[in-house]
Amino acid sequence: MKRTFVIGCGKLGASIANEISRRGLEVIVVDPDESSFAMLDDDFSGDAKVEDASDLETLIDLGIESAGQVYITTGNDNLSLFLAHACAIEFEIPYVYVRFDDPTLGILVQGQSNIKAVYPFQLTRDRLALLREGSDVQ
Repeated sequence: MKRTFVIGCGKLGASIANEISRRGLEVIVVDPDESSFAMLDDDFSGDAKVEDASDLETLIDLGIESAGQVYITTGNDNLSLFLAHACAIEFEIPYVYVRFDDPTLGILVQGQSNIKAVYPFQLTRDRLALLREGSDVQ
């Protein structure tokens, strides 16, 4: 399998990178804040790069064009949208997963079959509805 990129190493990005590393797959995590890598497991086997992912030349230098999948978890919806489009269209990465805080941004990635978006707002709302209805068993 081709390498995986995780852009943004907050709680979500670190969790995704750790899981990919535990499966023995090649993963590169990119974040401009070196201290964010403290959330990676002690046995993390991937590469952690202190870089500004908004600079596409930097991503090219890191080899993103050969990625099989990219997870974008920056916490900045505008940056995440820019990166999702760059990865899907410019770099033609087959699987681009992006987290948006604002669920209205979904319209801006519609029609891109290789971009899959997740919205914590909607996930939380839907889970709370299940809990309220008693339909969710823990």
